[in-house]
Amino acid sequence: MLLKDKKIMVCGIANHRSIAYAVARFCSEQGAQLCITYQNERLYKNAVKLGEGLGDPLLLPCDVTNDEEVAALFAEVEKAWGRLDGLVHSIAFANADDLKGDFVDTSLDGFLLAQNISAYSLTALARGARGLMKDGGSIICMTYLGGERVVRNYNVMGVAKASLDMSAKYLAAGLGPEGIRVNIVSPGPIKTLAASGVGGFKSILDNVKEMNPLRRNVSQEDVAKVSAFLLSDLSSGVTGETIHVDAGYHILGM
Repeated sequence: MLLKDKKIMVCGIANHRSIAYAVARFCSEQGAQLCITYQNERLYKNAVKLGEGLGDPLLLPCDVTNDEEVAALFAEVEKAWGRLDGLVHSIAFANADDLKGDFVDTSLDGFLLAQNISAYSLTALARGARGLMKDGGSIICMTYLGGERVVRNYNVMGVAKASLDMSAKYLAAGLGPEGIRVNIVSPGPIKTLAASGVGGFKSILDNVKEMNPLRRNVSQEDVAKVSAFLLSDLSSGVTGETIHVDAGYHILGM
């Protein structure tokens, strides 16, 4: 029971195959009490279905682009729990047209949209969580290698992930004196709804499997286990770190 009695918020669960869902499920199995957010009322029924089997989670709406909704989210958590021990940020979005073709053709609106939802939302959520992590806490976010080096068709999302990565590190430096740790998990390519929007994703998946040291693709469960470690007291001395869960692909010089 790695996370016994921990109160953890998970943002960004899209469906049962999403990385965020695997993280939430594993955290629940390890004794955590969960808060799951959903974007709007239209998605409430989906959130209820996703919450089944996760230990009766707290279900709360939050559009991360709306400051008032973010504030209301943490007000509700404070009312229900009085504190927060962990926050999982697994939120990313870009227009489909910006995930193919040439990056130079990215529109200003598309660029700002990806930055707002995929990167700035971490800062907005961390600011809200800060007041509830009175005895310290752990914040993690999900990135991808495309924020460190060029990955074909990742385009504007790669730039947003680079922004997310540095945001997490600046947050780690700023919140560290309050006992709040901020870390980054970088999974390899995984077949999810979000990944399907990247042009040529199957070839990326096959290439990574063929070349990485473990000769396999990673799973949602692989990511969930590392995430639980970072949310637990076992990682009490770790902050500002990026942990790649990609079967070693990131170490290759090619």
